[in-house]
Amino acid sequence: MDLEHARRVAVEAALAAGSVLRESAPGAVAVHDKGGSGDVVTDLDLACEKLILDRIRAEFPSHRIVAEESGVHRGDRPDGGWTWLVDPLDGTNNVAIGLPAYVVGLALCADGRPVLGVVHEPLSGRTWSAVSGAGARGPAGPLTGPPRRDLRHGPVLAWTQGHGVSRLDPAARALKMTMDARARRVLQLWAPLLCWAMLARGDIDGMIGYRAEGLDLPAGALIAQEAGVEILGLDGGPFEASAEGPPEDRSFVAGPPALVGDLLDLVAEARRLAPALPPL
Repeated sequence: MDLEHARRVAVEAALAAGSVLRESAPGAVAVHDKGGSGDVVTDLDLACEKLILDRIRAEFPSHRIVAEESGVHRGDRPDGGWTWLVDPLDGTNNVAIGLPAYVVGLALCADGRPVLGVVHEPLSGRTWSAVSGAGARGPAGPLTGPPRRDLRHGPVLAWTQGHGVSRLDPAARALKMTMDARARRVLQLWAPLLCWAMLARGDIDGMIGYRAEGLDLPAGALIAQEAGVEILGLDGGPFEASAEGPPEDRSFVAGPPALVGDLLDLVAEARRLAPALPPL
């Protein structure tokens, strides 16, 4: 498998979808309910997903594809466990209310593990990508790691949680309350792939996820890791950014190695605030 060729295909597909979003998202967008959790889908999600699927199928007909809106598409010749993850519009709720914060995301996984990730921001035209073991790239070239920042007033952190997490979930509430107390600012952008890109390029200092969605996790996490970000489970153990497995396996802290210990201390404080909680 030529991963550099796959990266080029994924980048070109993301750029094409981004062009559609950039031209259409500022106008009136048809919004439809999606499931029972308050999530939504737009006609743009569907149009961009079809565009991306067509391009992947043309280049890699044997590969399996898991797409945000249309689900699983099996290849014509199942080939060695290769699976594409496609989020054609990460930040649909933002588009629905006119908030310009959304991206296109693709990942390629080998036997469940991400080996390629692409995140494209249509409004700025910027793209971030990574191949496992080969580093991350941004608009200006290789990403060399998050810069050292003055954290005297606390870090800027992003929060993400899965769609299935209840607003009354005690663990989520304890974590968010502790983040609000410790951080200079907490971002909840409804677009986790955008947060991963911001972390990889050093615009924010860290990120905490609780039972995160699986489809948009691998691409962003791989780009951040290849840019020098460390990702650990909430217990401080190893974390695997896989789309598979139960949601409780997708809770994490992420940040520069020098900050990860502070993020784990934050998690420990949340446990002390709510000692009756099950393991976070």
